[in-house]
Amino acid sequence: MLVYPSGIDVSSSTLRFLAARLRARRCERGTRWRRASAGRQALLALAHLRGGHTYAQLAAGPGVGTTTAYRYIVEAVDVLAALAPSLTEAMKSASTKAFVILDGTLLPIDRIAADRPFYSGKHEEHGMNVQVITDPAGRLLWASPALPGAVHDIKAARTHGIIEALEEAGITCWADKGYRGVGGTVRVPFWGRWEKLSAGQQAANRSHAKIRALVEQAMATLKSWRLLQKLRCSTTRITSLVQAILTLHLTCSN
Repeated sequence: MLVYPSGIDVSSSTLRFLAARLRARRCERGTRWRRASAGRQALLALAHLRGGHTYAQLAAGPGVGTTTAYRYIVEAVDVLAALAPSLTEAMKSASTKAFVILDGTLLPIDRIAADRPFYSGKHEEHGMNVQVITDPAGRLLWASPALPGAVHDIKAARTHGIIEALEEAGITCWADKGYRGVGGTVRVPFWGRWEKLSAGQQAANRSHAKIRALVEQAMATLKSWRLLQKLRCSTTRITSLVQAILTLHLTCSN
C-alpha cells in the first residue's frame, strides 16, 4: 500500500485535548507500552472521524496492524463518548437561551432492502435517526443516541425523554410538523393546506420556518465529519460515534 502525507481540518488544540484524555486513560489502566503514542492514537481517531478513512488506510501510516488501528480508534471514540453531555446537562445549558430548536436527521448506513427497521420512508434510504437540539443561533447543544431510521421523529423525541425534559425546564422549543401533537413547550407550525390557512397563520408559519432553518447549520456541522455521511460500521457503534463527535464539536467551539 502506498503511503502519502495528508491533512485534516481539525485544530491542534483538539488533537491535544484528545491526546491528554488518552494519556489519562492509559494511566488509569496501567498501560506500560504501546506501539503508538497517545498523540499518534489521537491523530488516527481524528482522521477516522473527520475524513472517514478506513482502518486499513489509517494503519498504513504509523505502520501498525489493521486490528491495532481498530482497537486504538474504538478506545478513543469510547473515551470521547463518555464525555458527551447528557440530556439533563444539555437542558441546563439550554435554560440560559431564549429558546431552542429541535429536529431529527438521518445518518445513512450501508444496509440492504431486507433491513426494514433501518429504512426511512421519508428519506427513502437506510439510516439511523438522531435528534438534535440547537441554540437560537443554530449552534449544536446536544445530539441523541441513534435509533433505527424507521422510527419517526416524534417517537424518537418521546423515547429519549426530550419533550418531558424541555417541559420540566420550561424551555420553549421550535420544531417542524413532524412533531405535531407532541405538546409541552414545543411549538410547531399551523397544520393544513396553505390556501386554507388565515393570513395570520401563514405569517406565523413563515416566521416559524425562518427560525427553524437555523437548525440546518447544526446538521451541516455534524455531517462535516465525513464518517457520518455514510456509516459502514455496526449499528451498535453509531451512538458512540455521534457522542464522540458531539464532544469534539463542543470542545472546539468553546
